[in-house]
Amino acid sequence: MRTVLKTFLFLGFVVFTLFIFNSCKNKENSVLKIYVRSKSNELVSDAKVIIIGDVNSNPPTIEYVDTAATNSSGFATFDMQPYFDKAGEKKNPTGYFDIIFKKDTKTGEGRVRCRVHITTVETLYFTE
Repeated sequence: MRTVLKTFLFLGFVVFTLFIFNSCKNKENSVLKIYVRSKSNELVSDAKVIIIGDVNSNPPTIEYVDTAATNSSGFATFDMQPYFDKAGEKKNPTGYFDIIFKKDTKTGEGRVRCRVHITTVETLYFTE
């Protein structure tokens, strides 16, 4: 009987320890993924996408600018962890960004909210 009790206690300890270690994993990086689509809803590759921190937002977003091009699948990916590291992710867990996107003579604008440790996905359309 004592052996069975010791075995159950040991297994309980192992399960508890695994649960604690899994919950203490490093958190995911913050990522912003922008899809660019044409007026006819087709994904647009090689579009230039610029994100600009909206310093007039409430709460305020610190100054930040980054540029990327959409890939063959029509999206641009931004690693937002440098922004949150600079802004202080505990003090500023959310950032608001204006987006400008261009392809040849077409341009478009958008806006997005990005949160710390989350992948934010936004789809923007050319209106021309």
